Amino acid sequence: MNIFDLYQRHLSAVIEDLVAAGRLPAGLDLSRVVVEPPRDAAMGDLATNAAMVLAKGAKTNPRALAELLSEALTAVPGVAGVAVAGPGFINLTLAPGVYRDVMRAVLTDGKDFGRGAADGVPVNVEYVSANPTGPMHVGHGRGAVFGDALANVLAFAGRQVTREYYINDAGGQVDVLARSAFLRYREALGQDIGEIPEGLYPGDYLKPVGAELAARFGDTLEAKPEAEWLPIARDVAIAGMMAMIRDDLAALGIHHDVFFSERTLHGANGGAIKAAIDALTQRGFVYRGRVPPPKGQLPEDWEDREQLLFRATDVGDDIDRPLMKSNGSYTYFAADVAYLENKHARGFRELIYVLGADHGGYVKRLQAVGRAIGGKEMEVIVLLCQLVRLLRDGEPVKMSKRSGDFVTLREVIDEVGRDAVRFMMLFRKNDATLDFDLAKVVEQSKDNPVFYVQYAHARCASVFRQAAEVLPGASMVGEALASHDFSRLNDDSEVEILRRLAQYPRVVQASALSHEPHRVAFYLYELASAFHSLWNKGKDSPQLRFINADDRDLTTARLGLVLAVRSVLASGLAILGVAAPEEMR
Repeated sequence: MNIFDLYQRHLSAVIEDLVAAGRLPAGLDLSRVVVEPPRDAAMGDLATNAAMVLAKGAKTNPRALAELLSEALTAVPGVAGVAVAGPGFINLTLAPGVYRDVMRAVLTDGKDFGRGAADGVPVNVEYVSANPTGPMHVGHGRGAVFGDALANVLAFAGRQVTREYYINDAGGQVDVLARSAFLRYREALGQDIGEIPEGLYPGDYLKPVGAELAARFGDTLEAKPEAEWLPIARDVAIAGMMAMIRDDLAALGIHHDVFFSERTLHGANGGAIKAAIDALTQRGFVYRGRVPPPKGQLPEDWEDREQLLFRATDVGDDIDRPLMKSNGSYTYFAADVAYLENKHARGFRELIYVLGADHGGYVKRLQAVGRAIGGKEMEVIVLLCQLVRLLRDGEPVKMSKRSGDFVTLREVIDEVGRDAVRFMMLFRKNDATLDFDLAKVVEQSKDNPVFYVQYAHARCASVFRQAAEVLPGASMVGEALASHDFSRLNDDSEVEILRRLAQYPRVVQASALSHEPHRVAFYLYELASAFHSLWNKGKDSPQLRFINADDRDLTTARLGLVLAVRSVLASGLAILGVAAPEEMR
């Protein structure tokens, strides 16, 4: 039950009735009309801008239209009061019964409260896609958690989601990985390799790869020329790195549906890359020409020569993009083109890329390729995750022995736990820099959001354990509690919780539409805060306690409220990929 959608429909019906009665002109554009929470809760329960956005089409002033709409809205079921504010905003106050109906919906729907109807729209969310050249760091972790939570909220809202990881297993960086692994192979054979040469990966994480090469091939690789051992070392190293990355992701509760290899795009006679470029050529998007030098630092793919170019400026990009290097090989961007074409061929019509902040230059070029390949039927959305500053008690944490030059994501997970990493990565908008303090995220206080929200869920569970002891046989199942009379839930703190429960479907919907899963995290903190406030009031005012053995009717009503809070907290935490504990130590 989404009261905002419900009263948006009521408002549309009111406008249609006024049009039918000749009091408003036909053909009004309702696309910008919204029903939302008022900025100030004292103004009411719902607010609408209808009079403000429809006044011009109705050929009247906003205030006069607001008065006309308000008169009609008073007859809508569940509306207890209507008021016009300012130049024409309309505020609605709902009858208490509306919120009781919301609570019944929570108790009846359980984990599905707020879930959107399946719309069948296929969405591809690509996230993490870290180069398979070493362990993931906390920056990768932020993109991983953000992408996974985004996929969760989109699926909960009704989208058909595929979670994808793009393996960058082609190009120079994997050859460097192979040479680094070969050095560790020699070490595993007992040779003294000395200092790791500059340009190779120095971390200890490659020692197991070297040991595997030695176990599988003995000393036979040493006698082979680089052209023969390099592909062998590369395959073993990539497999080892991807196994490590999958294991780290699993520690965060992240599992992808598809792992797509970049190498599959490179095949005989150019493979899928050539096919994609040929298709764009037929559509007039490829030509031979020169790219002027861009302002500032020159990108790696810019060359002052006539070359094969994608006509990106025709579809929204700032410059045309090179597709082939001077040595005849394809640019990295050319592989991006083929990969996007592959996604389009698989039937996806919404492509979401979750990238690090250092990939800001990819936003326009990927969107341009999407327009060239899919036209208006496909949307490409690129979301950037800003940097993570890793701290301990406010002081920067610098490096790890395992990686050689950075703290690995797995080290952070092992120290503070999956739940703390996931929740705190989502408790700030993705495009803002995040300070992640290893000491703060394990504190048991209100200042630690993940503890505060999980503690609220655990407190809810404790109420039911106590109820089972004090009131044996009391109703504790949602559907049974839903039939109870909740009219005695009239304390301001109880009403505040009911109002917040009613906002959950809208929060999920808005989070999915805006691609902002942090909205769910913020909402859970606010709901937890309202619940903790009621809990604390019960300490000082016995009449507000959840369980009263002498008043079974009121206790049952409050058990319904607690179960509703528990259900929504568990639902939201599941979207974030965070556990909903029954007890806290």
